[in-house]
Amino acid sequence: MAKINGNEIRPGNVLEHSGGLWAAVKVDHVKPGKGGAFAQVEMRNLRNGSKLNERFRSADKVERVRLEQKDQQFLYEDAGMLVFMDIETYEQIQLPADLLGERRPFLQDGMTIVVEFYESEALNATLPQKVVCKIVETEPVVKGQTAAKSFKPAVLDNGVRVMVPPFVGQDEDIVVNTETLEYSERA
Repeated sequence: MAKINGNEIRPGNVLEHSGGLWAAVKVDHVKPGKGGAFAQVEMRNLRNGSKLNERFRSADKVERVRLEQKDQQFLYEDAGMLVFMDIETYEQIQLPADLLGERRPFLQDGMTIVVEFYESEALNATLPQKVVCKIVETEPVVKGQTAAKSFKPAVLDNGVRVMVPPFVGQDEDIVVNTETLEYSERA
């Protein structure tokens, strides 16, 4: 593990702080009129999801943790737990379904995702950035409605509501960005 200065913390870094593993969610570098500069860091605990705001001066040393990333295939959900299988070793692991939060509906059977491990403990999971979904309900296409930046609501096959351009119709496949949860393009 490498020690870094407080001003080197970036969003996405995983830090060992106060006896826990924390992911830096938001980092603001502040230079007040008096006193030295510092980094205001919003962190999320990777084990229990709690949040913490902490100030790190540039002289503060923080332990940065490198997580091992492995591709895992989603198998099924059982009693609020998602079951994944390692593609190379065929070992199965379980993660809580609420770990994915509002992105959970985009997890599809057989989908390959990246799971981050600290030693042998699975801590985090990230979906592919773009997922293909089918529109099951939306307003019909209206001819002549080509106004720039006009969108209409649509319901996807996983129950999620997104805004889509007016030219996209029912039963069409679209690509959804799983980071912003927005329409990206036609599939």
